[in-house]
Amino acid sequence: QVQLVESGGGLVQAGGSLTLSCVATGSDGRIDLMGWYRQTPGNQRLMVATITTVGTTNYADSVKGRFTISGDNAKNTVSLQMNNLKPEDTAVYFCTAVLVQGGPRHYWGQGTQVTVSS
Repeated sequence: QVQLVESGGGLVQAGGSLTLSCVATGSDGRIDLMGWYRQTPGNQRLMVATITTVGTTNYADSVKGRFTISGDNAKNTVSLQMNNLKPEDTAVYFCTAVLVQGGPRHYWGQGTQVTVSS
C-alpha cells in the first residue's frame, strides 16, 4: 500500500511563491507517474501537473509558465514549485502516484491547503 505525505502548503499573497513536496513510501513496485491535482469546495479534483519516470511532464493550461514539477525516481518524491500565485490557485492540493504494473493503481495523499490572498 503506497502512502503519500504532502508538505509545503500555506498562505501566501498574490504574486508570491510556494513549493509543495510529496514523498511516497510503501510501494511494492515502480511508481510510473507522480503529480499534483487540486480541488475547491463543490468542484471536481483537477490535474495541475504530472511527471513520469522518464521525465515527461504535463501541465494544466492555467499553470503553464508559473508552476514547475520535478521528481526524484530513486527517492519517490515529487515537488511543485509554484510562482506568481493567483487567488484562483487557492485549493487543496493532492499528491498522486500511479503504478501500472499488475493493473493500474492510483494513490492519493491527504491533501495540503494552499491559500492565495489578493
